[in-house]
Amino acid sequence: MIDIKSAVVLCSGGLDSTTVMAMAKSQGYALYSLSFAYGQRHGVELQAAEKVAAAMGVKRHLVSRVDLKPIGGSALTDDIAVPKDRGGSHMAEAIPVTYVPARNTIFLSYALAWAEVLGAWDIFIGVNAIDYSGYPDCRPEYIQAFEAMANLATRTAVEGKGRFRIRTPLIDMTKAQIIQAGTALGVDYEMTHSCYDPSPQGLACGGCAACILRRNGFAAAGLPDPTRYAPR
Repeated sequence: MIDIKSAVVLCSGGLDSTTVMAMAKSQGYALYSLSFAYGQRHGVELQAAEKVAAAMGVKRHLVSRVDLKPIGGSALTDDIAVPKDRGGSHMAEAIPVTYVPARNTIFLSYALAWAEVLGAWDIFIGVNAIDYSGYPDCRPEYIQAFEAMANLATRTAVEGKGRFRIRTPLIDMTKAQIIQAGTALGVDYEMTHSCYDPSPQGLACGGCAACILRRNGFAAAGLPDPTRYAPR
């Protein structure tokens, strides 16, 4: 077992998870970064996650392989076009095809397993219930349900050694507020990646929901957007 102030942080290499990692670091946690090669349509985010982990000085950065591509059902893992240029009202109309079935449940389960082995009681995830694309596994009630399950399903919790907590510091923040908070903590957002459909060179498409939310967030925060976009 290790220091009780250790935390597992889910790291996608994106803006939100990087901000969460910076927040956890500022709170004095020893960081254990967990990313996934899950059959996503590009590997750019894993390269970004590695950069983020190195910049944050994590104790260990683990990339776990769980192939969701054969399951499909998402524009991120299947041969389905990524929607482009959807306005804010359209994003809220229905759960988009970029939703990956059960992804956060799978990711949090891996994080929970690692946390139990490490002796870490805190798991950080960058879910957001305001500036998000309609994903059901980003809602507060989902996080509460998973936390309850985690404390029913693990030996260390059942034996009364502690209680697992799913930390979601961004849950009620706008994208602009997230960017401002991360900037105050010294986050270099140039090393992060958010785009669902980047070019072969790793440039952001500028039209997917993730790009739109990111670009609008920087504008609302009054800060320059360091993202490199592909010509459209």
